[in-house]
Amino acid sequence: MHGNIYIIPSTIGDSGIDVIPQKTIDVIRSIRCFIVEDIRSARRYLSKIKMPVTIDELTFSELNEHTKTSEIADLLVPVLQGKDTGIMSDAGVPCVADPGALLIDCAHKNNIRIIPLTGPSSILLALMASGMNGQNFAFAGYLPVKEPQRSRRIQLLENRSKYENQTQIFIEAPYRNMQLFKTLVSICNPSAQLCIAANITLADEFIKTKSIEDWKKSEPDINKKPCIFLLQSVVSAVR
Repeated sequence: MHGNIYIIPSTIGDSGIDVIPQKTIDVIRSIRCFIVEDIRSARRYLSKIKMPVTIDELTFSELNEHTKTSEIADLLVPVLQGKDTGIMSDAGVPCVADPGALLIDCAHKNNIRIIPLTGPSSILLALMASGMNGQNFAFAGYLPVKEPQRSRRIQLLENRSKYENQTQIFIEAPYRNMQLFKTLVSICNPSAQLCIAANITLADEFIKTKSIEDWKKSEPDINKKPCIFLLQSVVSAVR
């Protein structure tokens, strides 16, 4: 009989373990086999939740950008042998802007049960707090780094937002946040709404929605901070 795969949410940044529901913690404490983005980060997180066994008694395999597609099936061997296994990324939830989707796809093909656990997703938390359209939204992931590809992609997303009344959500490497911000305020329509959500769940959490025109008057302090950017050209009417 196969084991189950549990999709485990992690804390975002250095936020306390209190952002993880107790039921989720209880399930994690029962698992002994983990597939993780980074072993050091995973060990630190599991120490926070006070596993009932020593960390050295747990089994870890890595799944990240260096993992070859041909290696994915091998990661499922313990599950196929009946061991419940948890998959974890460095922060937030696996498989969404983080490694894991290929593993889960392979697990489905092997009739393995997938159980997602409740926990923080910075993407959804930012959308909830943005005041933007939560009925129609799209996550675009990372935008191109180089120009003119970056500006073209932003214009495409802005046009899609305008014609479909769709909130566009995207992210950037923290050290390039200000570069992205400056591109946004330089090419987007002044009336477009931009929400910046930084360090979600941390003590210095910052979430603010303003027009592009207003953002030009005050740059946010988001350098090297994990951020979610949300853009909407047409603001939904308040009911």
